[in-house]
Amino acid sequence: MRVSIIGGGTITDDEANVATAVGRELGSRGHTVVCGGLGGTMEAVCRGAKAADGETIGILPVEDRGAANEYVDTAIATGMGHARNALVPLNGDAVIALSGGPGTLSEIGFALVYGRPVVGIATHDVPEIEIVSTPVEAVDALERAVESEREV
Repeated sequence: MRVSIIGGGTITDDEANVATAVGRELGSRGHTVVCGGLGGTMEAVCRGAKAADGETIGILPVEDRGAANEYVDTAIATGMGHARNALVPLNGDAVIALSGGPGTLSEIGFALVYGRPVVGIATHDVPEIEIVSTPVEAVDALERAVESEREV
């Protein structure tokens, strides 16, 4: 499945380690990472996915595909700025929300509007998000949520 990863563009080393581990877990399970394609969480998750031979898609806020981080396989330039925040969760079957600011919160809102399951690690306190502690728990939870939706 495609999993949208949302989180801050500027992150700490600990947050980068979590994002990289999330990407590695997704890549090792054959899932495609969808993200905003730039730095911070986006670069870390793509780096992790690529380390596990995973596929990555970056939906960029700018007009230049070349602005994508070096770990993005498919860069989609939008020229939409923050308005592209609607497109990141829309293009995933589910969403993992990591630590971030108001942009991350807007993407959580769009994910919920689109009916995407959202799992979070150290993210915003939103009642509809299933909060977990580890990347493995996050991917397990998303796989269960998407599978149960397919059974309906």
